[in-house]
Amino acid sequence: MNSEDVAAYLQEHPEFFEEYAEMIAGINIPHPHGGRTIPISERQILTLRDKGKQLEGKLREIIQFGEENDVLSEKMHKISLALLRAPNAAAVIRTAMQHLREDFAVPHVCMRLWRGASLDQPEFAAVSDVTRSFASGLTAPNCSAEPAADTIALFGAAAPLLSSYAYVPLRDGETFGLLALASEEPRRYYPGMGTLYLSRLGDLIGCALAAHLAAT
Repeated sequence: MNSEDVAAYLQEHPEFFEEYAEMIAGINIPHPHGGRTIPISERQILTLRDKGKQLEGKLREIIQFGEENDVLSEKMHKISLALLRAPNAAAVIRTAMQHLREDFAVPHVCMRLWRGASLDQPEFAAVSDVTRSFASGLTAPNCSAEPAADTIALFGAAAPLLSSYAYVPLRDGETFGLLALASEEPRRYYPGMGTLYLSRLGDLIGCALAAHLAAT
C-alpha cells in the first residue's frame, strides 16, 4: 500500500479518525520548518495559520488595487470635467497635455493630429504615412518597450533616454490623431498590461477634439 492508497482510504472512511482519535493524537510528525516533531493537531494549526497569512496577503493586494483604481477614477473625472470646459481645439490640447503630465505623471507626452485647421502649434505638424497607418491600425492602445513606426522622432532630445511607450489612437469613427506617451522606466508601459484607462483617455480626448476640429 502506498501513500496515495492511504489517503484514498482515509477520504473514504472519515470514521477512522473517530475510532482511533487517541492514537492519532499521540502521533508526532515533522515540523514544517524542520528541527523537531510536533503533534498532528499542532501541525493542523500551523497549516491553518499559513493559509490565514496567505489570505491576508491576497486581501491586502485587493485593497491596494481598489485604492489605486479609486485614485485613477478621480483623475479621470477631473480630466473629463476639464475637457468639457475647453472652448476650442487648442484648449483641449493644452488641457490634455497638462493633466497627463501633472495628474497622471506621464513624463513625455506627444500628440499629432491630421484633421481640421492647422493651428500654429506642434500637434498639427506633418505626420508620415507610416505613423498614420500605424495609428489607424490600432484597435486598442499599444504598449511596448520599443518605439512604434517612426514615432521616436516625436520625443526629440529625450528619445535616447526612453525605455517604454504607449500609443493611443484618437478617433471618432475614423482615426484622426495619435497620442504617444513614453517614460524612462522600462515597466511603466509594457506588452500585456491593462489598457482600460488608456482607452478611456483616448476616447475622452478624441471626442473633445473631434467636436472642435469638425467645425473648423
